[in-house]
Amino acid sequence: MTATAAEDWKHWSDNRAAAVSAPHGQLALTGTHWLEPEPARIPGLPGQWWTDAEGVRLRAEAAEGITVHGVDGPVDGEVLLRPDTDPAADRATLGDLLLVPIEREGELALRVFDPAAPTRTAFAGISAYPYSPEWAVPAVFTPFEDTGDQSVLVPNADGKERPLAVAGQIAFTVAGEHRTLTVSGSGDRLSGVIADATSGIDTYRFRFITLPTPDADGHTVLDLNRAYLPPCAFADHFICPFPPPGNRLDFAVEAGEKQVLTR
Repeated sequence: MTATAAEDWKHWSDNRAAAVSAPHGQLALTGTHWLEPEPARIPGLPGQWWTDAEGVRLRAEAAEGITVHGVDGPVDGEVLLRPDTDPAADRATLGDLLLVPIEREGELALRVFDPAAPTRTAFAGISAYPYSPEWAVPAVFTPFEDTGDQSVLVPNADGKERPLAVAGQIAFTVAGEHRTLTVSGSGDRLSGVIADATSGIDTYRFRFITLPTPDADGHTVLDLNRAYLPPCAFADHFICPFPPPGNRLDFAVEAGEKQVLTR
């Protein structure tokens, strides 16, 4: 283990804990409220909320105190909130609450982040295996031959099945085992959802991985020291995808994040 690699991993780990425990980080999510075309109330929030072809609609009075980022003064009347899939996505606030419109597979919802959420106030860190260089290995990415969009249907943490976009496979050898994993494109990088023999025992049910951009020959690095917990490990209201077929490794990956710690 080089000191630089260990220090980089420690810095990454500290940043992870800081990000999820930020005032409006993943631990602060208290609800994902799916909306309908008809105006309706959301428990704990003023105003009426609904959807149309453009995004999320809100009707509220100024005295109710909802503000939209970048707009002076509280909402007084009707306003459009564009979801997170829009390049000009909107966010709103109500006191300390952050209100985030999202779109998933054509369905619109409003997420509510509360800095006082019990999941956040009880957070005591993320347990992880010690850094070990043997878990950072070369990998080769092979894109699927069909250059069009591909997806596989996988269960999600909320019990529904949704398509997961996939780009190809990585091949690697770790702990003496040669394996492949199906991965997705994430900007210029690769990402994946995996499980292994520790899942649901020493670690959470599944974990996420991110790999650097492959070179022209597909070479990249799979660093399982940076296998990390999905958002649904921190709050029940996220809809994380489960691993696609073939991404459940039959050996123990004793590397990366393990569990959320609470006081």
